[in-house]
Amino acid sequence: MSLPPGPSTPAPWNLIRWMREPLSVLRECRERYGETFTLHLGALPPMVILSNPEHVREVFASAGDDMHGGKIAHALRPFLGERSVIVLDGAPHRTMRKLVMPPFHGERMHAYGRDMVELTHASIDRWPVGKGFPIHEPLQGITLDVILRTVYGVDDAAERERLGAQLTRLTHLASWPPMLLPQVQRDLGPWSPWGRFVREGQVADASLMAGIARRRREGTEGRTDILSMFVDVRDEEGRGLDDQDLRDQLVTLLVAGHETTATALAWTLRWVLSLPAVRDRLLSELRAAQRTGPLTPERIAKLEYLDATVREGLRLQPVIPLVGRVLQQPMRFAGYDLPAGVALAPSVHLVHQNPSLYENPSRFEPERFLGRQYKAHEWIPFGGGIRKCVGMAFALYEMKMVLATVLSRVWLRTAPGYAPRAVRRSITLTPSQGMPVIVDAVLPRHPVPAAA
Repeated sequence: MSLPPGPSTPAPWNLIRWMREPLSVLRECRERYGETFTLHLGALPPMVILSNPEHVREVFASAGDDMHGGKIAHALRPFLGERSVIVLDGAPHRTMRKLVMPPFHGERMHAYGRDMVELTHASIDRWPVGKGFPIHEPLQGITLDVILRTVYGVDDAAERERLGAQLTRLTHLASWPPMLLPQVQRDLGPWSPWGRFVREGQVADASLMAGIARRRREGTEGRTDILSMFVDVRDEEGRGLDDQDLRDQLVTLLVAGHETTATALAWTLRWVLSLPAVRDRLLSELRAAQRTGPLTPERIAKLEYLDATVREGLRLQPVIPLVGRVLQQPMRFAGYDLPAGVALAPSVHLVHQNPSLYENPSRFEPERFLGRQYKAHEWIPFGGGIRKCVGMAFALYEMKMVLATVLSRVWLRTAPGYAPRAVRRSITLTPSQGMPVIVDAVLPRHPVPAAA
């Protein structure tokens, strides 16, 4: 058995660096050890980092029985729940994934587009003009409201505000990176970090369970929210999701579809605001679309340069730097005889920085996505294979709705002197200081007509 080369520094020190500056660690190791290397990160299994697209393809081609993705997400179990689709493996994962996938595809997206646009308008109406503020925070508010309305089905504004406040407190507590460490996940009383998280979690769980019970009691007829679809879904034997299943999937969608989408939007805006040519082309596309009819969600979804801009933002600054699978048996891979228990970890960041795939990879160029469709192992911000993020289509759609609405209404610029860097919030990499911006002007709000 052998492992690829990698840093010989102690695993605890590697973990500290990884928690603080993962992208620098990846780039340094890639330069020193080549396209495949090993990282030892504390109590985690040895991580064999992959950046060769063909090696990534092999990992994503696995049916999942010989490589378990849920085990690499073990640290997320206390946050997501034991039945989250993210932490399950094997047959339980396949079953749960099949049950929760249907609401995230095809025409169902259009049912959510109007809410996404309207919630973005409502947020913009509260943005201060002429005064700097971190835009990551209102973007988080938008994506949280979208989750509460389209996923949780909370229609009442006051109830949405109450539940949103609970979940915001909870996600804020969970965002401190050391909370991922088992040593920190100990309840030492209400003033300890984990103790505060546990108690806030109990409050939020009570609200979620009450919402699930209400939906079961009142029925789902005529509703389009994802919770209602989850309540109705059945497997081949007629079995549905119980309350704990529903709770864990709702929390998973909150974590995976709230913080990550807001962060991806912030990074994409960072580039759009700093590159006048990109911004001008986006505005020209939006104006051209408006000349031939109202800017409905259906029309926004078809804008090619907007789609390319969103995809380029996810390429250049992925929210999560890698994904992983734990080997369940010894395997020869990439020229090495690897033992069971080792993790194969395709690096999203390094694949997206591969100059053989992306010319001038450090530059923000949406044009690279026009007229070319990258393969599933070449553009991987949502992972791949049987563990690709179930909410990928939802996230891409939401990013386009929010970005188009912001650009069509707000004259926005990055705060003077701001030099962004990536900082860690739990498992995500966000712009430092929340990416401060200044709004110079807000145009009148024009309601988006309903689809014909």
